[in-house]
Amino acid sequence: MYHHFDRKHDRDVTILHPGEYYATRDRIIISTVLGSCIAVTLYDPVEMIGGMNHFMLPGELHSRDFFREESGRYGMFAMELLINDILKQGGNKRRLKAKVFGGGHVLDTSQGNIPDSNIEFALTFLETEQIPVVSSNVGGTQARKVLFFPDSSRVLLKRFGGRTIQPVEREEEAYLSRIRRAPKDEKKPDVTFF
Repeated sequence: MYHHFDRKHDRDVTILHPGEYYATRDRIIISTVLGSCIAVTLYDPVEMIGGMNHFMLPGELHSRDFFREESGRYGMFAMELLINDILKQGGNKRRLKAKVFGGGHVLDTSQGNIPDSNIEFALTFLETEQIPVVSSNVGGTQARKVLFFPDSSRVLLKRFGGRTIQPVEREEEAYLSRIRRAPKDEKKPDVTFF
């Protein structure tokens, strides 16, 4: 994560990269840039606590052993970690509302159908957990920059393509390479599944 001050919005900004999440009740902006990755924002409108995650690969909801599988460490854990953090700060899972972004086809197609799998995972997970999706902007061929205001659930979104997408492609390809090389017996994060 990277933090800086945004003069235009007069707020601190926390920038997420693939594999990160952040939740808060503070008056800040949580920002990320997405290609094929997904970012889900969750928000409790009563407690005014919100957060965002950024994940590269989905989990497998249909598998009995999803929490032991290599793919289960990504989308599934990203969602559970974000939910847990919001609950620790006083949020209520029954009040959570979601917004979903990303899943653009920006990587070389030899990497498989990561964007569509990510979109399907995020929407299926939220439906299974009975968290309503109040808005989404997914798919297509463009990258997205997302600014999320957790104290109000407001989102500003900018789509971009062409040469400006190349840094996003490089970051996602490097991250995908790192997670595919990660040892399978790597210690799992401490997560409580609901």
